[in-house]
Amino acid sequence: MASAAATASGDDLKKMFEEAAASVKTFKPASGAKSVSNDEKLKVYALFKQATEGDVTGSRPGMFSPTDRAKYDARVTVKGKSTDDAMREYIDEVK
Repeated sequence: MASAAATASGDDLKKMFEEAAASVKTFKPASGAKSVSNDEKLKVYALFKQATEGDVTGSRPGMFSPTDRAKYDARVTVKGKSTDDAMREYIDEVK
């Protein structure tokens, strides 16, 4: 069965994306639940950026900026993905 995000388009998709983005800002793992891994955080970050800004630009940050480098590398993995596809994946990943 396809998710609601998989069949949504236009304004419905954008609304679902905005709701998912808002839920991430206030997310706190339940007591006793495992925390979100850095890889999962980077995937969600990359999909959000792809949906809102498009493909990553610029050069890869150097080894003395490990956080920026990890973010850049995560964004490269979704490079070329359409805005709608990035929104759909983001919604599915966050839900």
